[in-house]
Amino acid sequence: MMQDSRRKARDNAHRPGLPRLLAALALLTLAACQPDAPPRPEGSTDLSAAERAACLAEGGTVGRGGMLASEQCFKPLPDAGKSCSTAKDCSGLCMADTGTCQAVTPQFGCLEFLDETGQKVGLCVD
Repeated sequence: MMQDSRRKARDNAHRPGLPRLLAALALLTLAACQPDAPPRPEGSTDLSAAERAACLAEGGTVGRGGMLASEQCFKPLPDAGKSCSTAKDCSGLCMADTGTCQAVTPQFGCLEFLDETGQKVGLCVD
């Protein structure tokens, strides 16, 4: 028995990197265990190749938005960030919280904007 433990100790002394190698392999194995992307809701759609190309050609970006997480073309607006006090001042919405024109369209979520008379209006877009 004593000889077996000495033999193991001697063998391990000749392979000092083995424990590190095993630890590295264990870490790599764990790193590979990434969760899958969450499933998109039923009814979610993707843009066609032609729609995607047209979006990019118009300076837009393709992303997901809305409750169904469908692919959308988010287009910048020409007056993005311009100061505004009514909806008439913007090609999109006049954002109530900043007093500036909306940057991109579409915009999702709950937001407040200024209408044609400068009154604050709340809206949730999904």
